[in-house]
Amino acid sequence: MNSFIYNIPTKVYFGENQLGNLAAELAKFGKRVLIAYGGGSIKRIGLYDRVMDELHKAEFEVFELSGIEPNPRIESVREGAKICKEQGVDVVLAIGGGSTLDAAKFMAAGACVDHDPWEFFGANAKPIERALPLVTILTLSATGSEMDSGGVISNLSTGDKLGRLAPALQPRVSFLDPTLTYSVSKYQTACGAADMMSHIIEVYFNTQEDLFMLDTFMEGMLKTIIKYAPIALAEPENYEARANLMWTSSWAINGFINGGKRKAWSCHPMEHELSAIYDITHGLGLAILTPRWMEYCLDETTVDKYVQYGVNVFGIDASLDKMTIAKESIRRTAEFLFDTLGLQRTFTEVGIKREDFEIMAKKACRYGDIKGFKTLTPDDVVRIFEMCE
Repeated sequence: MNSFIYNIPTKVYFGENQLGNLAAELAKFGKRVLIAYGGGSIKRIGLYDRVMDELHKAEFEVFELSGIEPNPRIESVREGAKICKEQGVDVVLAIGGGSTLDAAKFMAAGACVDHDPWEFFGANAKPIERALPLVTILTLSATGSEMDSGGVISNLSTGDKLGRLAPALQPRVSFLDPTLTYSVSKYQTACGAADMMSHIIEVYFNTQEDLFMLDTFMEGMLKTIIKYAPIALAEPENYEARANLMWTSSWAINGFINGGKRKAWSCHPMEHELSAIYDITHGLGLAILTPRWMEYCLDETTVDKYVQYGVNVFGIDASLDKMTIAKESIRRTAEFLFDTLGLQRTFTEVGIKREDFEIMAKKACRYGDIKGFKTLTPDDVVRIFEMCE
């Protein structure tokens, strides 16, 4: 395990009936609040009214930005940053899933600079040194944005979907109430499970560092997803299932499992190009890519990791031939994503065309070859895309 610094300053209120603490937490940062949210779901489930009641009782001055898109757009970030500047906002309150939370992070950062927020992204990205305090209320278990310092934003005018990490983007406080995910559709629940599973797999499949202690933690989280995602699909209001998925989502990407890992992620840069052009759900793109990436990377130099994964996560017979175990572990991963979760399994099903493979592959490798579990060139990425057809 390599040396690293781990600091997770997000205060988490987990469980039911925690919103009574919202006003007190927001008041630590000021009395002028921007609420950012997506569509009408928070109003349908009564969450909007509950939040507004708390804020009005505490005499906050509230400003709103609704309509944050899935795969959030830079235009929403710009608008949020503008409101913060013009209204002297003290704190941003993001209510929703990862898209809303990601957008709110860059609104909070954009409020503290004079340049366009899109300049936070790309090869010549400007630094993010400050951001307004961010508080979040999570309504979808997937991205882990409620407990990490990163986010991803789309720019349709340039055809880019780019991510950024910065300590200033870390939420100060997050409210995680599993009951707020009861109304999440089967499709979004499945995509969320695939997303958090990918966050773990991108770290777990690693031949460079000895992460035994963290590997066992990751195996436990993967088994949690495999156990509880089907229950949540069948019983949307099963509290234990929703709670286990929500907490797993946070810990899958809050930095704890990295253990100083130096290898890059592979499926995420590939998927970002899919949703940049086709605007598909992030978790769905990851689900289609992950088993094919696993298959492409399997050889005699990597097989041991697949064996560990297959035996410890899926309970495959350890006495079998290594390559047999490895291939069975990939098959079971695909079976879980496509048969158990019910997600589409091919690019063809979601309208992704071969004619875009080359440009998407080049953009996925915009900073050079992807130096992940196995190094991937643009040609390798095209071949993985072809396996997904």
